[in-house]
Amino acid sequence: MATFAHITLSRCAQLGIALTAAGLDWEDNGNRDRPELLTYTVTDPYGRRWTIAPATSNQIVPSRPASMWQALCADLLQHSDVLSARAIAALIRDQPQGADS
Repeated sequence: MATFAHITLSRCAQLGIALTAAGLDWEDNGNRDRPELLTYTVTDPYGRRWTIAPATSNQIVPSRPASMWQALCADLLQHSDVLSARAIAALIRDQPQGADS
């Protein structure tokens, strides 16, 4: 069974800080009492909506413990690899406008 012990409120806060630093508008679903259920909705510079959720423990690579987030953009039919908070923020911020064509 997959677990989410790696998802803590501190790591969720780091994601929020990375998204804000990247200049992205975002909100979370408010599940701070259960961080493993905390998801984020982010709007990229072109108005596309992304959902960020924690990866399960079996998706985490021991050599990259900070890489614990996955992003999905339904508009682009794109699902990211498991990445760190800063890498997820950069991926969303830097996604080209023409990526959906």
